[in-house]
Amino acid sequence: MTIRSVLAIVSLALAISPLFAADTPRPEGLAPLGPPPVPADNRMTPEKVELGKKLFFDPILSGNYVMGCSACHEPSAGWAVQAPISFGYPGTVHWRNSQTIINSAYYGKLFWAGASGSLEHQARSAARGGVAGNGEDDMMEARIAFVPEYREAFREVFGDDWPNIRHAYMAIAAYQRTLVQTDTPFDDYMRGNDDALSAQQKRGLKLFAGKANCIACHNGPLLSNEAYYNTGVPPYSGWDEDPVAQITFRFELYAKGVTEEMYRSTKDDPGLYFRTKQAADKGKFRVPSLRYTKYTYPYMHNGMLETLRDVVAFYNDGGGENEFAKNKSELIKPLGLSDSEIDDLVVFLESLSGEEILIDQPDLPFMEPLPAVQN
Repeated sequence: MTIRSVLAIVSLALAISPLFAADTPRPEGLAPLGPPPVPADNRMTPEKVELGKKLFFDPILSGNYVMGCSACHEPSAGWAVQAPISFGYPGTVHWRNSQTIINSAYYGKLFWAGASGSLEHQARSAARGGVAGNGEDDMMEARIAFVPEYREAFREVFGDDWPNIRHAYMAIAAYQRTLVQTDTPFDDYMRGNDDALSAQQKRGLKLFAGKANCIACHNGPLLSNEAYYNTGVPPYSGWDEDPVAQITFRFELYAKGVTEEMYRSTKDDPGLYFRTKQAADKGKFRVPSLRYTKYTYPYMHNGMLETLRDVVAFYNDGGGENEFAKNKSELIKPLGLSDSEIDDLVVFLESLSGEEILIDQPDLPFMEPLPAVQN
């Protein structure tokens, strides 16, 4: 999707909406997805988006010149990693599931525990993270400056005499704001086309907003209230099996400043507690959007549920148990859904995804030695 496509979303929605007259009332609390918000200090231009696209796929923004953004956000894997835990910087593994960046432009907070407040900050955090890109700003900035095409692009887009690494993150964020999907069957239905959903999907929608009460947390255009809950997701099984995973997990506990007692005894991801240090937040994670989930398996913050049906069955059983069970949300309780109702709900969830977003990766420029200074 190009910037022109993003800017056309509003006018397209206005053009389409009068064509359909909805016969069936739509559930309150849900809405079609509009254009993504764009911050005033990082306006989008085609040139900035094109630069950001190249930087997104260029491993130049990593410690080892291998782990670019796309390493953990692969288009053919739902713009994520289709494994329970994302692989990490060579010699490490990550400790959480990689989230899709499709529609990430709509979040107020990024990462599973809301550690970043903008796409710009998120790009920097990922490029520099010890088990992610593991890069240093000064080294990455120098590499960019050794690419003639990038020097010219930074000069054109940002007015830089010398590429500024902060502007690299701004360009990547601008590109990510083009990676949105607003044309799902669900969006079409919510805009008034009664034929956009099948009869089974409509039954699933009724369950979603009613008996299953998914709408309590998955609401609004993004289908996320962006709040934090402990739903009883069981711990990642790899902690007991993989010594490298154990090292990463202990490193994260130490780096984020938990108590010595907690460092030595905790065997589950504390989630939001890492940020707040409030005991009531242990095991809580941000509600993810349900959009594009057809392509983003496995699910949950540690990838412990393989399919959408597994997710629905998990909540139908009243969630699970983890180390922080006393913080489990009171919203999570058995739903009493029949097998056919689970089928209906799963089929509805699939309507929240449109066609898979696949692109041709850009040709990347190369570094060249700077010309020798003449005395």
